[in-house]
Amino acid sequence: TALSRLQALLVGGEALPLEMATQLRALVPGALLNMYGPTETTVWSTSADLARLDGRVPLGPPIANTQLSIRAAGGQECPALVPGELWIGGDGVTDGYLHRPALNAERFVADAAGHRWYRTGDLVRRLSDGTLEFLGRLDHQVKLRGHRIELGEIESVLLRQDGVKQAVVVARDDGAGQKFLAGYVTAKPGAALQ
Repeated sequence: TALSRLQALLVGGEALPLEMATQLRALVPGALLNMYGPTETTVWSTSADLARLDGRVPLGPPIANTQLSIRAAGGQECPALVPGELWIGGDGVTDGYLHRPALNAERFVADAAGHRWYRTGDLVRRLSDGTLEFLGRLDHQVKLRGHRIELGEIESVLLRQDGVKQAVVVARDDGAGQKFLAGYVTAKPGAALQ
């Protein structure tokens, strides 16, 4: 009932599933906007008006003073329909991570023209109409209840435990749409894990 009185609803923080977008579109009489952007670019970098849903939830064009670029692994621009990593440039890009020079060098890069970009790690593609489509992550980062989690960091902690030979952590779905983390380990020969 409360949603049916809204003039506008801005949704962000997680990838918006088509099913939820469809339900919201049916309930909210006003504007329904899909907001996308990482914290490193002042939270929102794109905005898509979901007046119509054509079988997908687009990311939308960049907000003011923001540039988007889809890049291949070597840093080249991707043509339409070719998946690549989303790079974000412009006034909203932060200066970097505090006391993390290696991570800054990896994530905050300059192109041949000297423009500074943030490499999001998000896999996207530009459709023929110019719409951006989110396809997933390029790395082992997951988002769980609004928190970004690097699975590799958890795996490295598991590997430091006595008797652990190998470890992997994955995000699983409990069947009711809730994600949780599951860790799997193998023991070193002769070790007993508890």
